[in-house]
Amino acid sequence: MERRAYDVFSKATREVGITVIPGHFATRHSHVNYCVDMTSVKSQLNASKASAKLFADALNATPVDTIITLDRMKMVGAFLAQYLSNTYINKGQNIGVISPEISNDKLLLRDNFLPYVKGKRVMLLTASATTGKDVKSVVEGITYYGGYPVAVATVFGGNFDCEVPLFKLFGIEDVPDYTSYSPVDCPLCRQGVKVDAVVNSYGYSKII
Repeated sequence: MERRAYDVFSKATREVGITVIPGHFATRHSHVNYCVDMTSVKSQLNASKASAKLFADALNATPVDTIITLDRMKMVGAFLAQYLSNTYINKGQNIGVISPEISNDKLLLRDNFLPYVKGKRVMLLTASATTGKDVKSVVEGITYYGGYPVAVATVFGGNFDCEVPLFKLFGIEDVPDYTSYSPVDCPLCRQGVKVDAVVNSYGYSKII
């Protein structure tokens, strides 16, 4: 499967890239015809730092008190907090970075995390947001807990309506024929094409 993989780099810097694998993949909410691997962005110092800088450049006029990170994006979140604290609007701000639980697709904040959200300006940082389902749920959760959602930032994102400004490093236009289907309407399944791998925020597990 990996022999089919190819890299797509940011137009701004080749330090930031994603690996794209064509095939038939099952995610938590859908079936897709590409696996988008963002391990380098999440795990490598230079790629994480460069990604954070791109987000910070886009968000430099956005006031932020707390960054909620999903999909193992906490290293990028830490760099982003540092960059944002140097912008004029967040100068010297001690920005929080938290990775709360998601339970039954809903944001769950324990008591120790509530002070980071209630009454705070909160942005969401995630690796992938193709359908927008998780993003919308977390944005609703921020409001439910008394926070003020100010932005969403994602490495790879689809085209969907969002209540707050959405910033993407890569979009589905960077993978020209990328398509997402509900599992019951997947044409690949109907054609008898086997699922290559199950994909989640930790990566992919091949199905033999």
